Amino acid sequence: MNPSDLAELRTMYVFSPVDGESWELTFEGFRSRLLARNPGEFLRVDEGKAGPVRGSTLHFGITFGDEVLEGFVALAPEGVAITDCTALEAANFLVWLRNEVVPQDKAITFNTEWGIESQVQDATVPEVTRPRLVTAFLAHLEATGLE
Repeated sequence: MNPSDLAELRTMYVFSPVDGESWELTFEGFRSRLLARNPGEFLRVDEGKAGPVRGSTLHFGITFGDEVLEGFVALAPEGVAITDCTALEAANFLVWLRNEVVPQDKAITFNTEWGIESQVQDATVPEVTRPRLVTAFLAHLEATGLE
């Protein structure tokens, strides 16, 4: 697959703490940071089988330019996913997540829907600029064996 086709592929990106660590993520904390960025973003909590928190997910929308991305937050297992986005859109979201939600002393791992299906291990997000994040995400997509 050529680089320009790879850059246009859309999939779900999943961001989570390193095994054994926690970001102390809460729905209210995520909600307040998202709405501080843009009060017009949407939020919806779906309660899971185990009650109002465990097993529940917080669905959200976040706008970057003209693009509205959708995602969800889970507390167990802890993490944030952004659905149906390109590597560049995922990098834009990750920069916001890293700066506004994840504690500065905590690492972030990532995977994609395709990576999970292909049993590619989660990778630690490098502390690099946005363009280099895009490069790392594209390399991950190549590692999933896309034809």
